[in-house]
Amino acid sequence: MIDTASFRNIRVEVCAPHATITLNRPEKRNPLDWDTVKELRDAVIALRDVPQLVTVAVTGSGDAFSAGGDLEKYVDLFRSAPDFRGFLEDFYQLFLAMERSAAVYIAVVNGVCVAGGLELMLACDIVIAAEEARIGDGHLNFGQLPGAGSSIRLWRSIGAHRARYLMLTGDLLTARDAERLGLVNEIHARAKLEAGLAVLLAKLHAKSPAGLRGAKHLLNTAIRESLEAGLRLEIEYVERYATTEADPMEGLMAFKEKRKPRFGQ
Repeated sequence: MIDTASFRNIRVEVCAPHATITLNRPEKRNPLDWDTVKELRDAVIALRDVPQLVTVAVTGSGDAFSAGGDLEKYVDLFRSAPDFRGFLEDFYQLFLAMERSAAVYIAVVNGVCVAGGLELMLACDIVIAAEEARIGDGHLNFGQLPGAGSSIRLWRSIGAHRARYLMLTGDLLTARDAERLGLVNEIHARAKLEAGLAVLLAKLHAKSPAGLRGAKHLLNTAIRESLEAGLRLEIEYVERYATTEADPMEGLMAFKEKRKPRFGQ
């Protein structure tokens, strides 16, 4: 059972099949300092044990998703190489836990999303954003470099030249521009962002939970592996899925009997 009361910088709400993680320091535009990263990591790991959890939304309180790292605290981190390495390792473990989770992670970008905020967004499986959101890398604006995945995930999401431009200029994109580049899947007015999320959740929760887990696993495998290795792993995984899980056969029988599938039973 996840202890939601133990967190100070984030808020975690669980009502399976869905959970919400909210960065909850709006007065600082939801910075990703070391304590917050540790809390996010612990929350993601704990959520793995929640029965029937299918989706997790990640968002920010106030008018920001996350403006990135707490630069004031970086001063102390930079003075200690072991501490700074520990901070980066916890970021790595957070995003690895998100990738390995069976749940689909949805970034609900309600406002400014910069630097570490962008890296958190890129670690999610799906991104929906408010029209008012502004999204970018921004590290170089203050002489920093991305240490939590932007240099890898950004170019894989939008291509090398676009990633270089965003990283080297530090420019912020409108939500519409981010959508055109492929960084954002859906855009809604901020006042309708919650309703847009509800529609998306209804689509996902109607799917086979085992199928969603499998699709996420296959896509993450494809990102990591070569074409040949990825295709071979796909065959092995889909064979196990089709012959051992109940949902694939339920889908076939529902089609044959002209009814809606009853997944997860």
